[in-house]
Amino acid sequence: MVTIQNYVRAQSIDEAYELNQKKGSCIIGGMLWTKMQDRLIQTAIDMCDLGLDTIEEKDDEFIIGAMTSLRQIELHDGLNKYTHGAVCEAVKDIVGVQFRNLATIGGSIWGRFGFSDILTVFLAMDAFVELYHGGMIPLREFVNMKQDRDVIVHLIIRKTSGVFAYASVRNQRTDFPVIACSASCVDGEYRLAVGARPGRAMLVLDEEGLLTEGLSDETEKAFASWVSDKVPVGSNHRAGAEYRSRLIRVLGQRLLKKIEEEQQWK
Repeated sequence: MVTIQNYVRAQSIDEAYELNQKKGSCIIGGMLWTKMQDRLIQTAIDMCDLGLDTIEEKDDEFIIGAMTSLRQIELHDGLNKYTHGAVCEAVKDIVGVQFRNLATIGGSIWGRFGFSDILTVFLAMDAFVELYHGGMIPLREFVNMKQDRDVIVHLIIRKTSGVFAYASVRNQRTDFPVIACSASCVDGEYRLAVGARPGRAMLVLDEEGLLTEGLSDETEKAFASWVSDKVPVGSNHRAGAEYRSRLIRVLGQRLLKKIEEEQQWK
């Protein structure tokens, strides 16, 4: 159970940042995971008045405010057109519509949860996190950073030429994923992000050059198998490590095949 002593609706990012520097303070979004903790929050900081609940599409990027709900992301035509439906595919099975109406992108990214579909899908893109104090940081670096008392302001997705695909396996539709995979070819670079290992999502690039000659049944299988061997996995009550490794091979190959088909249509 969470106990909140003071509640403040910040009137500026600067105020939110300053309040958050005090021990016992907490930035709150949808509070869907925070409320499940057993903790005392001395000052709960709400950024709902700061206009950070929008998705701004520009010619070269999407600027997503930290207070934007997962439901807004799921339904955004421009974002889903650019990602070939990958974002919608990643979000649509997160608990339920009521949950997604409350959960925020800022909380999802900042939490760096080991079960996060959100972190997995955006990690395969040309994505950046804008922090109030830390500035612009590539998501691939942010995912491995320790949490501090900075404030996430925006998630920025650059419209780098690319093709994207996402898939996950769940024991039940609205359950946490057993494994989550997001594949992409961004500006000619092939990537595969793997989440719910269980552990923070990690991004794997084609360091061995297995896809240098392009996508085919043989190269897709080789790359997916190599990623499966490279990515550390574990066991929990949802699945065992061996099963997760096998799923990475299967989903990785399927997603690369989907990217190959998308490339042929371009």
